[in-house]
Amino acid sequence: MDVVASASALVVLAPVMGALALAVKLDSAGPVLFRQRRAGLGNRPFTILKFRSMRNGASGPSVTASLDGRVTRVGRFLRRHKLDELPQLWNVLVGDMSLVGPRPEVERYVRLFPEAYARILTVRPGLTDFAALEYRDEEAALGASPDPEAAYTAVVLPTKIALYHRYLDEMSLGTDVVLVLRTLAVLLR
Repeated sequence: MDVVASASALVVLAPVMGALALAVKLDSAGPVLFRQRRAGLGNRPFTILKFRSMRNGASGPSVTASLDGRVTRVGRFLRRHKLDELPQLWNVLVGDMSLVGPRPEVERYVRLFPEAYARILTVRPGLTDFAALEYRDEEAALGASPDPEAAYTAVVLPTKIALYHRYLDEMSLGTDVVLVLRTLAVLLR
């Protein structure tokens, strides 16, 4: 199902993705795609793909809060509408990810919660899940904190982990269909 759905979506969305790639390229110097190592199934690392939404070479915290100066004009639009994540359809097509499952995390955050992630990493990470819906506006929540990185590790990530475990407890084809439909409804608002 993942392969058919992601291949179909890549074909249908190819013109949109091409336009977004051009917008990223025209807006700021640097590559169109952002690549980052994430923990995957069995804790095997893989490279997640996103449209680049920050200035090339910008340094700073691993998490992004609202009004982060590193985010480009086009990047702000991409992030607000979650369009920066469309290249992850390729990750689904090649088997690194699934359409539904716990969101893949940066390895250093996984190492902070090894026992919790031991179960989470028994399934393929996904494009959407309960946590993705709950934290759709994560940047705004982190922007309210004086230390976004500390807020992420102390508050946001533990809540996401609980939601990942909820997904594992309720995992079924029916749950996946509901999560995909809820995600589409949120994105198309």
